[in-house]
This record gives sequence, C-alpha cells and structure tokens, in this order.
Amino acid sequence: MSENAEIIGVTLPEDAAKAEKFKEEANEYFKNHDYNKAIDFYTKAIEFNPSVAVYYGNRSFAYLKLECFGYALIDASKAIELDKNYVKGYYRRAAAHMSLGKFKLAVKDYKTVITARPNDKDAMLKYTECSKILKKLAFEKAISVNENKKNIADTINLEAMAIEDEYTGPKLEDGKVTLQFMQDLLEWYKKQNKLHRKYAYKILLDVKAWFMEQPSLVDITIPEDSKFTICGDVHGQYYDLLNIFQLNALPSETNPYLFNGDFVDRGSFSVECIFTLFGFKLLYPNHFFMSRGNHESDTMNQMYGFDGEVKTKYSAQMAELFTEVYNWLPLAHCLNNRVLVMHGGLFSRDDVTLEKIRQIDRNRQPPEKGLMCELLWSDPQPQLGRAPSKRGVGVQFGPDVTQNFLALNHLDYIVRSHEVKNDGYEVDHDGKCITVFSAPNYCDTVGNRGAFITLNGKDMEPHFTSYDAVPHPNVRPMVYANSLLKFMC
Repeated sequence: MSENAEIIGVTLPEDAAKAEKFKEEANEYFKNHDYNKAIDFYTKAIEFNPSVAVYYGNRSFAYLKLECFGYALIDASKAIELDKNYVKGYYRRAAAHMSLGKFKLAVKDYKTVITARPNDKDAMLKYTECSKILKKLAFEKAISVNENKKNIADTINLEAMAIEDEYTGPKLEDGKVTLQFMQDLLEWYKKQNKLHRKYAYKILLDVKAWFMEQPSLVDITIPEDSKFTICGDVHGQYYDLLNIFQLNALPSETNPYLFNGDFVDRGSFSVECIFTLFGFKLLYPNHFFMSRGNHESDTMNQMYGFDGEVKTKYSAQMAELFTEVYNWLPLAHCLNNRVLVMHGGLFSRDDVTLEKIRQIDRNRQPPEKGLMCELLWSDPQPQLGRAPSKRGVGVQFGPDVTQNFLALNHLDYIVRSHEVKNDGYEVDHDGKCITVFSAPNYCDTVGNRGAFITLNGKDMEPHFTSYDAVPHPNVRPMVYANSLLKFMC
C-alpha cells in the first residue's frame, strides 16, 4: 500500500486496482487447486486494500481447503465485520465452525444466511442438516449419562454370525490372522470385495483387547542392524497403501512399521485401509504399530466419511465399535529412547516429559485442549515461540519449543504427520522436526507426492522415499462424507 494512503487510512485508486489484480490472480490459483499460492495473492490484495470483505471471504475458503479452520474462521469473521450483508462470509464461517465440530455456532451462521436468502436451497439444506446433528448429539449426550451403558464390544455375538456358503473370501484360521489371510485380504480388497462381517468383528474385538493393554506412550526397541519404517496419514487411500507395501515390502517381524494416525476419512476406501492395518497389527503385534490421529475420533468420522462408509459397508453397530477401538489407540511411540513419534506435535507448555505423556488417560474422545489434544492436532511453525493454531485446535510451535522439549527429554528429534507436503515429507527446525505424509494426490486434487521414512537402529538417521499416486477404482473421495463438507475435496 502507498505510504500516504496508509497514513490517512484511505485506499488510493491505484492501490485498489492493484488489489483487484492480485485477487484475480489468486482466483486462478484457487481454480487450479493451488490453495497456498491463492492465499499468498489474496494476502497481497488485502495489503493493498484491507477494506474489501470479498478478499477475506475468498482467503477463508482457501484456508478451508487446506484445513486451516482457525485461520478460515478469523478471515470469515473479518469479512462479516467489514460487511454485515456479505452472505458468503456467514457461509464460510459456518463451514469453519462445522469442520471444528462447533455445531451450535454453525447453525447460528446458517440461520443468518437463510434469513437473508430465504430461497437459498443449499443454505436451507445445510441449516437443516446441521440442526439434525445438534439434536443427535443432544440425544447421545442424554443417553450417555447412564453409567451402566454396555460397551458395544460386550454385545457382539460372533457365534450367531453364520458364514454363508457363497462367501469365497479370506477366512481366519481358528479365529486367528495368518500371513495367508493377510495376503488373501489384500487381493480381495484390491478387487473391491468385502470381508465377511464375522471376520471383521473378530478383528475389531481382538485388536481392541490388544490396544487396551498398551500404554499411551509405547516404547519401541530397534536393533542396530534392523530397518524400521514410519508412514504418515493414508486417509482411506487403499491403493496407495498397497503401493507402500509394493515399494517397501509387506510388514513382517524383520520389516516393522509404524503408521502414524489418520488411517481413515477423506478417501473412500477407509474400511479397506483400517482392516488391513488392524490385520497386520494382530499378525505382528510386536513389530507393527499404530498411533492415534485426530481423525480417529467420533466427530471427524461423522463429518469426513468413515462413519458413513462403515454404515454403508457394514452397520451402525460396527461404526460404534470402531469408536471404542480408536479410544484405545496409543498416542505416541518412542524409538530407542531417541525419537518421539506422534501424529500432531508438541505442547503449549514447556514442562511436558515422556512420563507425563505415558500417564495420559486416553480412553475417550479427544478433548479440545491439553496434552492429548495437542499430540493429535498441533503443527510446527518457522517462527520462534508459539502461536494460536491455524486449525483452531492445538497450538503452533517454533524451533525453540522443539529444542527445549528434546533437551528436557534427551531426544534427538521428533517425527509427526498431520500435514500435506509437496514431496510427502518436510524437515523443519534445523532437522529436529520431521513431517511425513503418506497419502499422495490427497483427495485426488492436491497433486502432492506421498512419502515414508526408513531408519535403522544403529544411527537412527531418517531416509525418505517419495512416490506418486497410483490409479484407483472410480470412487471419488468424500463420497461417504456428510453433505455439509462436500466442499472440502
């Protein structure tokens, strides 16, 4: 912005023209799904003319696409502040509230939209859907007051589930997962077939029992001459998961893996992904590990597709059982007392020790603040110190925060996931904070590569393998998601 204009608080015509030009460029980047570039150019438009609501509204939409719900919320509110009649601002803010599970606030904004536009069918549909979710949550809260409510796991009667003669798919041997079962399952799923519900329930019950015996922080020993692989988010992209095993070989006692959360949602093959991962966990319980991500939660699953997918392929009862299993997933893993792996990141305070992580009571839905929340939701930032999260949940932490945490706990570096990266990975904070993301061409639109990390017990040095997306059957992402969030892909 011109200096004189800044002093008197008036946007000069030439600055307004430049701002419009930046907005048009931003719109082009947005159309091409380059949301980071779009944000850069909307920001330039705002710098030259900070009084135009549309610039903030458009940037809010780009932030929504990148799952930066906190920033999207701020921009939408700013747009509304500048122009109370800017209806898209309320749309954007409602979407951000919905994405964060803040349904009451979303309903309020959708009501504003339909009051302004009573003939807007899309707004009315979203208002109605959001109101239904609120009523459902209120009902669930009311019945959950009953302390004697049984676990879903205790109500499953496997003996009553018959295996039909026409079922020709993979079969457990004496109720156990075997290597042959897993090999058969991979091929069965590849052909878009469904595992029999009896075997699916058996896997869920067995893996829940296993996870219940694990601490919130799992210690892993990697021998000096052994390889260990860490994968990030796979988000229901089953055919890309198969590609990881093609590139890096199947899990085994000599080829251990850690999958670092967000196994489901978004991609429409989440059921196939999770049963594959749970199957390998049961086959190699001491050589195959899984951390909870922010998408292993009830609210996320109901919004982003997993809940709908399970109900479509199996039943509402199984969807509830998945929630019980996810509540027992470990929150972090420590490798050779040198590397801490968690889905999100570090904390809003400096006194967090490994012992405090180990003591977290995790058998619940993720809270909106505290250590468990931050492990699942936080992100690194290049600046020193901490900042409010761009997601609206968790915290952003700088290189000094990372260094202090590592020094306190005598660690070399941390590995986390949670964020799309162009190459599938990124090394930040002077090599002390590594992000790995294993879902290439996320949502079939982003165009990123996926990656996994391999290291050995001797030096614990990370090595990165990047790969492109592979073809998958013509089932689009988010097909099972709540209709309110179809804008996300």
